[in-house]
Amino acid sequence: MINIPKGTKDVLPQDAYKWHFIEDTAAEVARVYNLKEIRTPVFEHTELFQRGVGDTTDIVNKEMYTFNDKGGRSITLKPEGTAGAARAFIENGMSSGVLPAKMFYITPAFRYERPQAGRLREFHQFGIEVYGSEKPDADAEVIFAASSFLQKLGVKDVKLKINSIGCKTCRARYNQALKEYLAPNLDKMCPVCRDRYGKNPLRILDCKEEDCKKITAQAPRITDYLCDECAEHFNAVQAYLKAGGLEFTVDPDIVRGLDYYTKTVFEFVSGGIGAQGTVCGGGRYDGLIEELGGSHIPAVGFAAGIERLILLMENTAVPFPEEGKPDIYFAGMDDESRRVAFSLALKAREQGIAAETDHMGRSVKAQFKYADKIGAKYVAAIGGNELEEGAVNIKRMADGQVQKVNFADINAYVLNGK
Repeated sequence: MINIPKGTKDVLPQDAYKWHFIEDTAAEVARVYNLKEIRTPVFEHTELFQRGVGDTTDIVNKEMYTFNDKGGRSITLKPEGTAGAARAFIENGMSSGVLPAKMFYITPAFRYERPQAGRLREFHQFGIEVYGSEKPDADAEVIFAASSFLQKLGVKDVKLKINSIGCKTCRARYNQALKEYLAPNLDKMCPVCRDRYGKNPLRILDCKEEDCKKITAQAPRITDYLCDECAEHFNAVQAYLKAGGLEFTVDPDIVRGLDYYTKTVFEFVSGGIGAQGTVCGGGRYDGLIEELGGSHIPAVGFAAGIERLILLMENTAVPFPEEGKPDIYFAGMDDESRRVAFSLALKAREQGIAAETDHMGRSVKAQFKYADKIGAKYVAAIGGNELEEGAVNIKRMADGQVQKVNFADINAYVLNGK
């Protein structure tokens, strides 16, 4: 037997409706926020992620699925959705179109990391990308879209945390202050943090090692080093959130795990999925398009992991809408009536009715049991008498009520009772 690769998971038919609910909710949020869907390839040239995500990140250094194709080109399975969307924005000349360009995606992504609850090597993201606006109200709108998405799913007890990590100017001053603070304890930190110290000290604040967290607990806060422009932007974002009635906490420890972020960063966190509490995160990345070879186009967005959302909803008893069930089951008693049942099922489906019939050669009694098991709302049992009369007794399974209906009127009867 060949088993599924480690870190991947089958979505079985009995669970697919949960995915449909989340994806449909994402699409509805995108509709009301006027976001248009973008679909990018599952794999891209490796350089895209090295330049876009950042060569100091764990994703690029440790987690990417990278290989050479038959032409000798280095190819990587996408580890996140933003870099591919940014590449598509540049390559297709979208900067010359109507701005802001507001897009969303639902995509698989791949990272080679230790599988754990809510974190797999193949996972799926719902993300939003807004290109063209540098204004703080764009940041706020993206955050409200994320909040609306979680609310429509029924997720509760999720807290919003925000921060600003500034621009290149104020971050340079902060990095210097952070390095001066960390230098006396650098030998006590993990090898990854020691490496980050020279390349991108801000990323040290994202380390999950306990010894490193103790050292950085009293580190300088970047919010104390923001330049006037970044401070004004951050204050304006907070004002928009307050105006919309969205509660939040300023958390200076939030830096996000990708190098392209600037200014606003945010996370929606929950205790319902264990230590890995972030269910949705994002922020602003004003330099990404330029870094990838485009003009200077500001951008802001977020991504939410679908598997983590499902885990959170299951762990916190958030109800999913009921799985779709057949409207009517047509049972046949013999070969001729089975053919009629088959035909009636086809005609019902043409009218948008979910219909089912027997394909296993079951007895009529067994067909009724099967119809009940799959949750059919009505059952129509067809035999010789029904064929002669051109009518059938339709049983409503919820209460056993029976109604005689002509074959020609079955669809209307079911539709009226839906």
